[in-house]
Amino acid sequence: MTPAARISAAIEILDAMLDGAHAEKAISAWARRSRFAGSKDRAALRDHVFGVLRCWRSFAALGGAGTGRGLMIGALRAQGVDPTEFFTGEGHAPEPLTAAELAAGSAPTGAARLDIPEWVWPLFEASLGEAAEDAALALQSRAPVMLRVNLRQGSLAQAIAGLADEGVTAHPHDIAATALHVTEGERKISGSACYNDGFVELQDGSSQAAMAGLEIAPGARVMDYCAGGGGKVLALAARADGIFFAHDTAPQRMKDLPVRAERAGVRVTIVETGRLRDEGPFDLVLCDAPCSGSGTWRRTPESKWALTPERLDELTKIQRQILQDAAPLVAPGGVLVYATCSVFNVENQDSIRHFLSKNADWQLVTESRFDISDGGDGFFIAELSKKS
Repeated sequence: MTPAARISAAIEILDAMLDGAHAEKAISAWARRSRFAGSKDRAALRDHVFGVLRCWRSFAALGGAGTGRGLMIGALRAQGVDPTEFFTGEGHAPEPLTAAELAAGSAPTGAARLDIPEWVWPLFEASLGEAAEDAALALQSRAPVMLRVNLRQGSLAQAIAGLADEGVTAHPHDIAATALHVTEGERKISGSACYNDGFVELQDGSSQAAMAGLEIAPGARVMDYCAGGGGKVLALAARADGIFFAHDTAPQRMKDLPVRAERAGVRVTIVETGRLRDEGPFDLVLCDAPCSGSGTWRRTPESKWALTPERLDELTKIQRQILQDAAPLVAPGGVLVYATCSVFNVENQDSIRHFLSKNADWQLVTESRFDISDGGDGFFIAELSKKS
């Protein structure tokens, strides 16, 4: 496909999304209809679509319309490219710009310039203060591809060399002692021996740093209460000699965890909800709670536009209930850890304060916020313990 044909395809997909289709489904549907497209075409198309999702409002302003066509015109203008170079109508290129399209478009202002929903911006400012604008601007770009090296299997230098042999270029990143930043060959990671043998795992740098900060005594019993895919419990098990457990209210989210644990050379016992009390108590209970994901919106930009005030309110209720349900599982002298990949105070500090107001026998030990950076997503973590 020519670059212009890829833009035409992106317009088609964006219009499908405007009609209600989710990005992944719209891209997959286009790929099924377009068997002629090669892997590079599909990758370029995905980059177009997700680039627009990250910058929907500013591209719409620059393009003069919120249609698929207007958004791609805006995307080109944002790159300093004249859209008429690609909108030629020749072959599979989009039709030439009309006089109205040539005249339309203006520099975005306010929350549109930062590509944040209007109702969300006050939350950003209240939560991040002077760092709010930098965080919003960071969300307009692609997230770094970060790997966690399993130090049970070897060193960072050995992982870097092994990845290089398979066409993946990675460098150490100072966000965490186990972190590698992939700069070339990211699409080769999943097929590499380093990945399939459990030497490296895809994991955001902030998440790695947060898990590295948790103290786990030898033999400690550790429960990942909202395990999902299990990335955090695997990170903990890779560096500590404890006994590790995983639970999730939706067990299907953990379906790949046993295989991932086996290849990483660690043991993680999956616990059903009905057996939590029987398996407990635990010395550390980690609650990586469902959240808005506002710290990860450059990875999941569709979520930025899908979030509503009602959904955020629902999430905060879920988070607070999770803390309440998990606290009784903590052994005397143990630690309750609360984490989100959100930058909003209402999901972070406010949830901790709410828990403490309802549970006078608990106290805050530490809390940390990781800002959106070149090595990590926005992340929050707090440790709680029972008062003596």
